[in-house]
Amino acid sequence: MATARLKEKYYNEVVPALKEKFQYKNVMQVPKITKISISKGIGAAVADKKLVDIGVEELSIISGQKAVPTIAKKSVSNFKLREGMPIGARVTLRGERMYEFLDRLVTIALPRVRDFRGISDKGFDGRGNYTMGVKEQIIFPEISIDKIKAISGMDITFVTTAKTDEESYELLKAFGMPFANIKK
Repeated sequence: MATARLKEKYYNEVVPALKEKFQYKNVMQVPKITKISISKGIGAAVADKKLVDIGVEELSIISGQKAVPTIAKKSVSNFKLREGMPIGARVTLRGERMYEFLDRLVTIALPRVRDFRGISDKGFDGRGNYTMGVKEQIIFPEISIDKIKAISGMDITFVTTAKTDEESYELLKAFGMPFANIKK
């Protein structure tokens, strides 16, 4: 199996650039992406259990790895939600699949977003992780528009070893993440 294009880019271009910019003494100090977590909440699943299966299937197709349903931890009577009910889907990508997903996200999916002007740089959590939301699952070419029943979004979280948001921002930018030019 060939190594992912972005994995090679990380070692050949990103590591030297970040090492020089942040004056790291050791290559091991350079931040890297450890995992990408994709989750999808399906609120209508309370009424229709099949929606969770559809969400799991869509996430599996998009990520190339089997997704799992998420289960409600608490009962909420106002939402007719019982503890233990499936209410969403999630998948965690690491290694080669993570780099392949990131490559597809940056080069194929994000440019397909309508009126795209870049992604917000406000999704950093203060510890070097970044979360972004996608409003429509149809931006991924693996999803056939004819077969979907409803448009739904998902959250994509990039977990990095970066200590600060600035390091994480530069890392993701080096991978080609199209941040909008509204930097703080």
